[in-house]
This record gives sequence, C-alpha cells and structure tokens, in this order.
Amino acid sequence: MSKEFKEITEGVSLITGNPKKAIIKLSGPMIIAMFLMTLYNLVNAIWVAGLGGDALAAIGFVTPVYMILVGLSNGLGAGAASAIARYIGAKKKKDANNAAIHSMLITVGVSVIITVPLLVFLKPILLLLGAGNTVDLAVQFGQIMFGGTILMIFTGVGYGVLRAEGDAKRTMYAMAVSSVLNMILDPILIYVAGWGIAGAAWGTVISMALVSVVLLYWFFIKEDTFISFSRKDFTPDRKVSKNILGVGLPASAEFLVMSILVGILNGLLVKVGGTDAVAVYSAGWRVVMMATMPIIAVGTSVVTVAGVAFGSRKYKNLSVSHHYSIKVGFIIALITGVLTFIFAKYIAMVFAYSPESAYLAPTIAAFLQVMCFFFIFMPPGVMSSSIFQAAGKGTTSLILTMLRELVFATIFAYIFAIPLGMGQQGVWWGIVAGNIIGGINAYIWARLYIKRLEKHSKSGENPPKEVVNLNK
Repeated sequence: MSKEFKEITEGVSLITGNPKKAIIKLSGPMIIAMFLMTLYNLVNAIWVAGLGGDALAAIGFVTPVYMILVGLSNGLGAGAASAIARYIGAKKKKDANNAAIHSMLITVGVSVIITVPLLVFLKPILLLLGAGNTVDLAVQFGQIMFGGTILMIFTGVGYGVLRAEGDAKRTMYAMAVSSVLNMILDPILIYVAGWGIAGAAWGTVISMALVSVVLLYWFFIKEDTFISFSRKDFTPDRKVSKNILGVGLPASAEFLVMSILVGILNGLLVKVGGTDAVAVYSAGWRVVMMATMPIIAVGTSVVTVAGVAFGSRKYKNLSVSHHYSIKVGFIIALITGVLTFIFAKYIAMVFAYSPESAYLAPTIAAFLQVMCFFFIFMPPGVMSSSIFQAAGKGTTSLILTMLRELVFATIFAYIFAIPLGMGQQGVWWGIVAGNIIGGINAYIWARLYIKRLEKHSKSGENPPKEVVNLNK
C-alpha cells in the first residue's frame, strides 16, 4: 500500500471491503435522504398552492428547465463519484484528490456557461413552454432559482465526492438539512414575509447556500474527509475531466430521456383516454416515484462500490455488487409492490379526495396495481446501468436507459394501446413490458461486460481501454 493511502477513513474501509456490506450500509442513509427530498417537494407544492392556481402553474412551467438542472447536478455528482471511487479502488489517492478538484472546477465552468444565457433568455424560454399569462410570475420564480445554479450543481458534486469515499451518513445529513430547512423557510418567506412565489424560490436557494457552506467547511476547513483539495495534488488533465464528464453528461441526459418519455406517453394517453387518462398517469406516477426511490438509492450506492471494485481490478467484487444489488432491489420491490397492490384503493383517495376528482380514484387504483409489476422488474435495469457508470462507461448506461425508457416502453405502449385496442391500460402495460425487456437486455449486457473483464484478468491479456487509461 502506498504511503499516501495509509490514512483511510471508516467510509473508505467500508467500500474497499465486503461489497455486500458496503451496499447495505451506503443504501440506508441514501434512502432516508431521498425520502426527505421527495417529502420536501410535496410540502413545497402544498404551500405554493395556497397562492392560487396561477402561482402553481407558474412553477409548473419552470419545472421542466429546473429538472434539467437537477439532472445535470445529479449527473455530475455521479461522474465525480465514479471517477474518484475508481481511483480509490486503484489506491491512487493523489489521483482521487485531483479528480475531486477537477470536479469542482467543472462545477464552476458549467455553472457560468448555463446561468448567464438562462437568465438572459428565461422569459422567451418560458413563453415557448406555454407560460402565457403566468409568465411574469414564472420569470420572478425562475430568476431566483436559476441564479442559484452554481449552488445546485456544487451540492450535487459535493454529495458525489462524499459518496465516492463511502461517507453516506454525511451525505444524508447534508441532504436532510437542505430539505428540512426548505420546508421551514417556505411558509415563513411566502406568507409571513409576504414574498409570495419569490419566497418559495428564496427558500430553496437559501437552503442550498447553507448546505454549500457546510460542505465547504468539511472540505476546506475541517479537512477530515479522505479526499483532500490540496493545490499540490492538482494537475490539469483532460483525461481526468473526460473520466468525470464521460459519466456525468450521459447520466444528466438520462433525465432528459425520461422527460421525453413522459411527453410521448401523455400524447398516447390523450389519444386513447383524453385528459383524464393523463391526470391518472400524472397522479399515479408520483406514487411510483416514491415507491421506487429505495431501488434508485441502492443503484446510487452501487456506483461507488462497483467503482472501487473496478479500480482495484477486483472483478469478482464487481460481479457480486451487480448480483447482490439486484437481489436487494428485488426484495424492496416485492415489499413495496405488495403493499401498493393491497392499499392501492386508499392511496388513490389521496389524489381524488374532492367531489370533482373522486371519479378518478378507481382508475388511479387500477394504474397502481399494474405498476406493482413495474417495481418488481426494475432492479436489473437500474443496477446494470449503475455498473456501467461505475466503470466509467456513461454512454453505455445512457443507451441502456434510452432502450428501456424510450424504445421498448414507447413501442409496447403504442402496440398495446392502439393496435390491440387496450386503451390507457395498454399504455400502462406497455410501460411494464418495456421495463421487463429493457431490464433483461441491460442485465445480459452487464453480465457479458463483467465476464469480459474477468476473462482478461485471468488470461493475462491486455485489459480493456478504460482500465488501461485509469492505471496510467
């Protein structure tokens, strides 16, 4: 072991040890953090709804652009986590530090490139998205939110750095503080201070700013993380940037793919069932996102654990991470699926409690019961994509997501809904079928890739290009 690698933290010891234990230990805090963030989004919508329909609609028009930035933040965080974890696995701490510094510089560069044109052209963008009479409110909200772009991206990358060294607890603390503070600030700034819709935006920006200060304190003042940001460890290197962006940009694009899928499915639903079909899908999908959140949290943990295994060339651990995470994901999906199926009727009532929407409840319940099968077949696709992100093959992960979310889901939804005449239920089953076929395809692709790595390792042949680049 190199001298620079002697001082290891508990987190690094965890992720370089038993991959099964690491996945469980990292997933728990991530599930809690993601739950709090989801809860915040729900609470935020409730507070803004008190301002009236126009305010809620205005935020709705800003949301598509905001989600792209969230995707970029999460994507660059995944890119940082993958690159740093691979260097940690290879026991190259100086290179891991260098990758972390590159991640921060990329954060600044991307933030500047995005923020200026976004603020300048915000009104035309919102009008293009259909903001209409609510455009002034949308601009008021959007200017504050997008003015804090660098905070959003920095926190995402900061979380990625912490995850890379196995420090899931501090990641959870930071995300939890941001969510809870936001929930506290929203009613104060919106109603007590009288800032209205601007108060909702300032609540988010202030909470991100506070978390950014905490992250900066941990990284640059307390300096008790395994990764350090010492100037002496920084060497400008295009390959390091490529390692980060090679995962980060495709991971960011996956959010865009999902948005495109929603647009396509909404079009199909309107065609076969009218706007009520869209309302059912929109309401039910919120439940699906909450139910599948633990599976996504496990997948996020796999990027770190498998990244370390890849960097250390312990391909057996890579294989174990893949199979074990699918097993854990399947158990979670089975539990959430059974509970959702049993309580679908009661869950549907939450979204159809008013006399005007009560008639939608049976259909929402039926949608949720179909989606239970979506839960069960989700883990192979998610975990396989995580394996490729861990190995620095972000484009492969994006291709798998596109096949699963766009190609297969769209084709089956169309076939079931229109040629087979199943209507909106055909769209639902099309989503499930696409997920099953896409998941099987991703699983086979990942297994073949892992076997190829194991074959090169056992035979002594030249390793794949990405392994050579990492160890240069």
